[in-house]
Amino acid sequence: MREDTVSTDPWGRVDDDGTVYVRTAEGERAVGSWQAGEPEEALAYFHRKFDELAGQVTLLEQRVKGTDLAPAQAEASIAKLREAVADAHAVGDLAALTARLDGLSELVAHRREEVKAAREQARAEAKAIKERIVAEAERIADETTHWKSGGERLRQLVEEWKAADRIDRVTEAGLWKRLSAARTAFAKRRKVYFAGLDEQREGVRAAKERIVEEAEAIAGSTDWGATAAVYRDLMQRWKSAGRASREAEDELWARFKGAQDHFFQARSAVFAERDASLAANAEAKEQLLAEAEKILPVTDVRTARSALRHIVERWEAAGPVPREQRDRLEGGLRKVDDAVRKAEDNEWKRSNPEARARAQSTVDQLRTSIEQLEKRLAKAEAAGRAKDVKEAEEALTARRSWLEEAERTLAEFS
Repeated sequence: MREDTVSTDPWGRVDDDGTVYVRTAEGERAVGSWQAGEPEEALAYFHRKFDELAGQVTLLEQRVKGTDLAPAQAEASIAKLREAVADAHAVGDLAALTARLDGLSELVAHRREEVKAAREQARAEAKAIKERIVAEAERIADETTHWKSGGERLRQLVEEWKAADRIDRVTEAGLWKRLSAARTAFAKRRKVYFAGLDEQREGVRAAKERIVEEAEAIAGSTDWGATAAVYRDLMQRWKSAGRASREAEDELWARFKGAQDHFFQARSAVFAERDASLAANAEAKEQLLAEAEKILPVTDVRTARSALRHIVERWEAAGPVPREQRDRLEGGLRKVDDAVRKAEDNEWKRSNPEARARAQSTVDQLRTSIEQLEKRLAKAEAAGRAKDVKEAEEALTARRSWLEEAERTLAEFS
């Protein structure tokens, strides 16, 4: 009765001495002994051991299929379970558990290949990113003359490099060496440029110093016609010399204008004695002033300066006018000249890359500040912090106002 009962279990049996066997494809294997109770109880106990082992396999299957368990960790877990199944003191379909573990091994192997391919893809993309960063840095180092924005862009490229994934050591080192060399080359070229600019401005200052000295030397001349011609030549040389630093330019221009004014004021004083015979000169200058005033508003600086130059030449040729008309006429022409000069200064400012770069930097900083404040406002609103919301809104209002002004300033350079 005992042998018939236990022999009906497809996966194991209990012999007369209480030894429990599991049936496998290789034959029976003893897995334990049972000395108390019925054989069915023994088989039920070892079936539970099998169920526990099967539960571990099921759990591992869920982890492998349902999570991003690392292939190495998964393979270690499979190997541990495979060993447990091979030596299991349990009764059940151990071959089925082994087959399930084989399936998991194949799945993990496939996933390992996927991970490897993804890693290689990521490295390829990182390499492409870093090659693009290096190429842009080298272009900036070789070509750009926008020193402030160029330097800022190089700093951004370094941050982009740091954010990118690492690649193989040899390629990484080679590309980093090129990036470092580009930054060094840019810094050297910028230093040379500004050294040359300082030298150039010093040369302009020295040339205008000589012009001013010549102007001051003839300020007391009474050879009215010849000296006026010299002043016109000096003025032409002044304009052709270029621009020195702002401080030197303002100081030298004040001296030059003072010497010129001294001469022409003295000439006007002498000519004032001839007022009775100068009505025709005054009429001519009235017409020239009306012609000069048509230059305003200045829309084309070069055309305006050329037209004013010709008017000034004819103005000087017209001779002196009566004293009571002199200040009005001369003042009117000076107003036109000041407007043209202001237009020239504005044109120069608009073409000044340093000033444009400063204006662009201000706009960029304000935009970044506004973005940060908008994020702070959103967080404060979400958290219901009324005080923080008010402070953020007030700060945003101020910075948006500043941004509008900064953008208008930047627009003047376009």
